Amino acid sequence: MDSPQSVAAAFAVGLFGAMHCIGMCGGIIGALSLSLPENIRASRPWLLAFIGAYNIGRIASYTAAGFAAGYIGSAAAGYTDMSGGPSLLRHTGAVMMIAIGLYLAGWFPQLSMVERLGQPIWNRLEPLARKLIPVCSLPKALLYGLVWGWLPCGMVYFVLVWALTAGSAVEGALTMAAFGLGTLPSLMAAGFAASTLQRVTRSKIARRFVGASVILLAVTTLAMQSSGHGHANHPQVAPRQHMPGHDHGLHTSAGEIP
Repeated sequence: MDSPQSVAAAFAVGLFGAMHCIGMCGGIIGALSLSLPENIRASRPWLLAFIGAYNIGRIASYTAAGFAAGYIGSAAAGYTDMSGGPSLLRHTGAVMMIAIGLYLAGWFPQLSMVERLGQPIWNRLEPLARKLIPVCSLPKALLYGLVWGWLPCGMVYFVLVWALTAGSAVEGALTMAAFGLGTLPSLMAAGFAASTLQRVTRSKIARRFVGASVILLAVTTLAMQSSGHGHANHPQVAPRQHMPGHDHGLHTSAGEIP
């Protein structure tokens, strides 16, 4: 699952999962923007800088989590026999892609139930986020974003399991970074109260198209991997080695000196 197509798909998941992102985090970024000092809110460049710092911190946390997940997945793959066909990790990655596609298309709304898994971690981090308020400097905004990245989110968790199957720590980090960058337009728009992107992401046709595309990519990727490993399993005949004394019909008998 470490192809450029998979990274592009992760970006598309973040981009078209915008309604979920706005529902989960739109209120947070809106409240953070309104809580900034008046002189910062009155300056569009400064407001952009603070909203950007929040999101850079959030995406950095996603990337770090993806790096850890990719490392764990690749380490686990080292103990798995990869010669007999697609491994359990590859199947898991395909299942995660299909589940995400179903959710984006609106056919799997139960995704939010997964968010309960991260609640214990968030209970420990949330007091730290409160200590950073009011956010009055860019370093504070960046730190708040780093904490914000661990907010329980079913979409993030599904992509994180997908990153687990990426094949390496770097690919896992790239998967989560691409997903985070995909969510950036919607949350930047939420910070500036823009509505154009919201209208696009609310379209059932657009959501179903992207969801179906992610599902198709998952099935195609898995089929290609299965086919490739199937060919790799054919036995190969080792090349015949030439022995001394057998070239050009020259033979020696036992006891003779060649």
